[in-house]
Amino acid sequence: MDRLLFLKRSEAVGLLVLITLLVVVLPLSLDIFRLNLVGKYLTYSFVAIGLVLCWGFGGILSLGQGIFFGLGGYCMAMFLKLEASSVENTKIQSTPGIPDFMDWNQITSLPWFWVPFKSFPFTLAAIVIVPAVLCFILGTAMFRRRVGGVYFAIITQTVAAILTILIVGQQGFTGGINGITDLRTLHGWDIRTDHAKYILYFVNVAALIACLLFGYTVRHSKLGRILVAMRDKEDRVRFSGYSVAGFKTFIFCLAAVLAAIGGAMFTLQVGFMSPSFVGIVPSIEMVIYTAVGGRLSLLGAVYGTLLVNAAKTAFSESFPQLWLFGLGGLFIAVVLAFPNGLAGIYDSYVAPHIAGLFKRGRAPKPGSGVPQSTPAE
Repeated sequence: MDRLLFLKRSEAVGLLVLITLLVVVLPLSLDIFRLNLVGKYLTYSFVAIGLVLCWGFGGILSLGQGIFFGLGGYCMAMFLKLEASSVENTKIQSTPGIPDFMDWNQITSLPWFWVPFKSFPFTLAAIVIVPAVLCFILGTAMFRRRVGGVYFAIITQTVAAILTILIVGQQGFTGGINGITDLRTLHGWDIRTDHAKYILYFVNVAALIACLLFGYTVRHSKLGRILVAMRDKEDRVRFSGYSVAGFKTFIFCLAAVLAAIGGAMFTLQVGFMSPSFVGIVPSIEMVIYTAVGGRLSLLGAVYGTLLVNAAKTAFSESFPQLWLFGLGGLFIAVVLAFPNGLAGIYDSYVAPHIAGLFKRGRAPKPGSGVPQSTPAE
């Protein structure tokens, strides 16, 4: 079969290989510390998948995806912090029941926008709705005025810088530069134990595979074809009667929601959230993950994220002063030598050889006109 459901055969095989790697190979070969690192890397893959849909297929380069990653992470962190604040020792706090950093900043009551995050269903809804609403406002304001290209990328980068400054400046409400830390339990379940980290890793993998399948659904749908046409010939799509601004806003919102889901999983996986994951630098790094993996490949985005973060960890452990130069050199090498990233290397050099092996190993059908070999006498 050339297709498995809505997947091409090559995509289905690649997805099965990735699932085997994440579910079987890595858990059996890594200790809990390294496996937790891989889980953290995979949370960035949600952002990279969204960038493939938004940038690779839609032609919209956003340099502010850290905004939405941070929003999702902060929503989850607010719920976890409120739960921790309700059970921790309150003797050292002048006002019990509020997060410790609020007490240190002499805030005597829980702010109104924190109160709904006592509810877990509301938190899950906010992880999706808050970034989507912000994206809708930004997208509507810019795409209806046909702002795109470099101008759009710079504006999203500016918004990321503004949000970082806002989070750091409002220390009493957000935790400031330290972020929201000391997250302990989820509905009474201690998320700091090794057993919990294993479970959260597999939950993270399951959510990632679900987002990958959703991405393939979008890619092979009519929406995906319109996105590619819009990327290549925007005016022609507009003259055909389609709302280019509407499609751009939708795919921008979808990429933001995927990034927010990754941020929420990051908070659960790592146990804190800070403004260092919201600003310009992490947003650019997320674009690098996508470029290295291949901005036209959903699977490539996952592999690119894993490769770059593994290299980043190795460089920072061995050469802490030089890893930024290594990361920049990797990005330059990919842009100049392999513009389609790891996926392009696979498609150009590996896939043809694999296809040739399958063709040589396939026996010709009787009556096909292909001479069949006879056994030697």
